[in-house]
Amino acid sequence: MTTLPRFAVVGHPNKGKSSIVATLAQNDGIAIALEPGTTRNSQRYPLSVDDRPLYELIDTPGFQRPRRVLAWLQAHSASASDRADTVRAFVTQHRDDPRFHDECELLTPILEGAGILYVVDGAVPYSPEQEAEMEILRWTGRPSLALINRIGEGDHLDDWRAALGQYFQIVRDFDAVHAPFETHLSLLRGFGQLAPEWEAPLEEAVGYLRDQRGHRQHRAMALIAEALTDMLLHVESARLADDANRDALKHDLARRWRDRQRQREQHLRRDVEALYQHRHLHRREQALDWQGGDLFSEQTRRAWGVSRAYLATAGFGAGALGGAGVDALAAGHSLGTGALIGGVLGAAGSLYYGEKYAGKLAALKLLAPLTGGGRRAEFGPVRDPQFGYVVLGRALEHWFQVSHRNHAGRDPLTLDQGDRHWLEQLPRGDRQRLQKALQNPPRHPGDGKRRQALEQAVENAGAAFLEWREK
Repeated sequence: MTTLPRFAVVGHPNKGKSSIVATLAQNDGIAIALEPGTTRNSQRYPLSVDDRPLYELIDTPGFQRPRRVLAWLQAHSASASDRADTVRAFVTQHRDDPRFHDECELLTPILEGAGILYVVDGAVPYSPEQEAEMEILRWTGRPSLALINRIGEGDHLDDWRAALGQYFQIVRDFDAVHAPFETHLSLLRGFGQLAPEWEAPLEEAVGYLRDQRGHRQHRAMALIAEALTDMLLHVESARLADDANRDALKHDLARRWRDRQRQREQHLRRDVEALYQHRHLHRREQALDWQGGDLFSEQTRRAWGVSRAYLATAGFGAGALGGAGVDALAAGHSLGTGALIGGVLGAAGSLYYGEKYAGKLAALKLLAPLTGGGRRAEFGPVRDPQFGYVVLGRALEHWFQVSHRNHAGRDPLTLDQGDRHWLEQLPRGDRQRLQKALQNPPRHPGDGKRRQALEQAVENAGAAFLEWREK
C-alpha cells in the first residue's frame, strides 16, 4: 500500500504558512490574516483529484517559545541518538501545558511521520532567533524542506538561503500568491526528493494535476459555450390582452430579458469559479450594460466587440467555405470562382447583418391569437452580432484569471475592460468558424451538430486567448 505523502507546514507566526497550504491544497477557505495567531490548532487539508488523495498538507500554529523548548530538549538529551525520542518526551509531558500549546500542536504531526516544510519570509532580514526553531526541527530527524515565501518588498533571500542551507535538505523560493502552476509541480517534485517512498506517489500526483488542468480548461469552454447558447437564444414571453398597452409590455419584457442575461452571465461566473475550487472569491466586474436602446455601452463595445473589418474578414471566410462547395460540384472547373463569389457574398452579408442589427436588442413579436383572446408576445432572441463576441470575450477573461489564480489570493478579482485584439490571434479558419457558430447557434437541446460546432469554436478561441494572455 502506497504511503500518502504528508507535510507539516511550520515556522514562525505570520510568515505565510497558511498561504502555502491554501495554494498547495487548492483551498481558498483557509483563513489567512496579517495578525499572528490566526492558526491555533493543526488542521489537515488533503488534495484529491477524482476522489483520489494525492497528498496532505497540515497547517500548524507558529512557534511561540522555541528557545525555552530547545533548552528543555538540550537538558534532557544524553546524545544525538536520542534526540527524536527527547522531542517526543517533550510533547508527551507538555501536551496540556498552555505555555507550549502551539509547539506541541506543530510537533505532533511531525512525530507521527509528516515531512517538514519550514516557511520563512524572505522580505525580512534573517534573524538568529529562528535558529532555535530550525534546531528543534532538526532534532525530530524527519525529512525537511525550507520555503522562502517573500511577503513584502524587502530582499534578503541570499542571507536566508545561506542560513537555511545549513539545516534543510532542500531550500526553495515560493510565492504562495503568485507562483505559476509549473512552479507548484516543481515544488511537488522537490518534496519527492525528501524520502524515497514519496518520489513515486508525488510524480504520479504531478501527472494527475496536469490532467486535471487540461480537463478543467475543456470543461470551462463547454460551460462558456452552454451559457452563450442560452443567452443568444433567450426569449421572454407574456400574454398580451387585446386592450393592453403594447409599448408598456415591450418595456417590461425587455427589462426581464436584460435581467435574465445578467443572471445567466453571473451563473456562468460561479460555475467556472467552482470548477477551479474558488468558492470564496470576491469579484469586481461591470455588469452587462445597456445605454438607452443600445445593447452595450460604447466602452463595452470598444473593449470586447468586433470592428466592421473583422466582421468582413470573418464573413468572407465563412462565405468562402460555402462557396467551395460550388467548386466541388463543378469538379474544379470553376477555377475557384465559387469560393470567390461565396466569400464576397459572405463579407457583404456579414456587414449588412452588422449594420442592420448593430445596437439592437431584439424585437417584440406577436404570435397567433390565443384561445380566449389576446396574443402571445415574445421579446428575443438577441439580434445584435456584437452580443456573442462581447459575452465570449468577458467570459474568457474571467476564466483566464480564475484558472491562473492561486488559492492563497485574497484580493478581489478585478475584471477590467479587455482588448478585442485577441480575436486577431485566431487562425483564419477558426475566426470563420466562430463567426458562423455565433450567427447560427443551436436552436434546441437536440441540435447536436450546431452545439458541437459552437463548443469547438469556443474551445479554439479559448486556446488562442490563453496563448495571447500568457505572452
